[in-house]
Order: sequence, then structure tokens, then C-alpha cells
Amino acid sequence: MKKGFKVYSSIWLICLALFNVICFVTPSQAARMSKFGGAFWTGYVFISLAFIGQLICAHLAFKADNLQKLFYGIPLITVSYTGLIIMLIVGALTMVIPNLPTWVGIIVCFIVLAFTAIAVISAKATGSFVSDIDERIGTNTELIKELTNEAQNLVNRANAPILKKQCRKVYEVLQYSDPVSNDELADIEHQIKEEFDVLADAVMADDLNLTESSVKELLSLVEERNNKCKLMK
Repeated sequence: MKKGFKVYSSIWLICLALFNVICFVTPSQAARMSKFGGAFWTGYVFISLAFIGQLICAHLAFKADNLQKLFYGIPLITVSYTGLIIMLIVGALTMVIPNLPTWVGIIVCFIVLAFTAIAVISAKATGSFVSDIDERIGTNTELIKELTNEAQNLVNRANAPILKKQCRKVYEVLQYSDPVSNDELADIEHQIKEEFDVLADAVMADDLNLTESSVKELLSLVEERNNKCKLMK
């Protein structure tokens, strides 16, 4: 994501340079603004602050370590960019309106800056909240996904057709089980994991009797877990 931020910051620098060129190279008479008046410097300072704030928001978004987190950071860039555009408009009006009192420009620009800051904080908080939920769900679904994958591998490794058939039963019941877990399911899931290890050893040893009894126990445990999942919803 660092490469993306470098590209973004390059564009940001060009825009900032263009803003400064317009402000200080354009003749005052042509721009209808006094470069020595308080209103001019009010607009200039607030627009510059908006530029800096927008770059900080972009940095926070692009420092994400994966694309999913970057996706959740897009509203942060969008909100700050929108705030920058509004500040450019308001700040420019502050700079070009003749004889505008400095205090009026400060209040109007500060209102825009304050609302932008509130929107940015809200976007950041929302993105972090959603990202945390996704991470928690991802962590809570690891066990069933892992066991499903291992069950599929067990089907492939089984030597006898009858063993493959037994393993496929386990694979199918895990495949259609609710993957989301929580602390209340910890005990039953621990039992499932232990019993799965027993099944794996039995299949590798070509022990049909142990395989059948282990499969029966596993199916019972998984069904019990699924029933608990339904009750908790």
C-alpha cells in the first residue's frame, strides 16, 4: 500500500503547488483580492490546513496492510477529499470578496473545517468497527473451515472405498455446518477436534471398525454443535 500512497502524495503535492501558484502569482487586481488583507490569509491558512488534513487521512487509509482494510479506509479519503473541495470553495470566496471582515471568514472556514473533522472521525470509527467485526468473524470461522478442508484431504487419502465413504459423511456434514463460532461452543468444538484426530489416525491405519465408530461420534458431536448454533441465533 506504500506505493499507492506515494502516487497519491505526488498528486497531492501537485495540487498544493497549483493552489500556491494561483494565490501568489496571479495579480491581485485580476483575482479581485488583496494579498495583504486578513481575509486573504484566513482563506489561505484554512485551505492549507484542509490540504494537510486530507493528506493525513490518505496516509491513514493507505497504511492498511491488506486490500480489505484499504477498502474500509476509502470513506476516509472520500470524506476528507469532499471537505477539501468545500474548503477550497469557501476559502476562495473568503479571499476574493472585497472588504470581507476577517472574523466572518474565520467563522465560516472554521465551521467547514469542524464539520469535515467530525465526518472524518465518524468515517474512521465506522471503518475500524467494521474491520474488527470482519476479523473477529474470520477468526471464529477458522476451526470449521480447517476441519472441512482436512476432511476433504482425508477422503482423498483413504485407501479403501468403504473408508472414503465414511470420511465423505464427515466432510459433507462439516461443509454444511454453521462456520461461525463463539466462546459458548468452545467445549463441544474441542471434542470435535479431538475426535477428528482419532478418525484421522483410524483412516491412516485402515481400521474400519474404529473409523465407523469415530464417524458416528463425530456426526453426533457436529449435530449437537449445529443445534446449539441455532439456539443462540
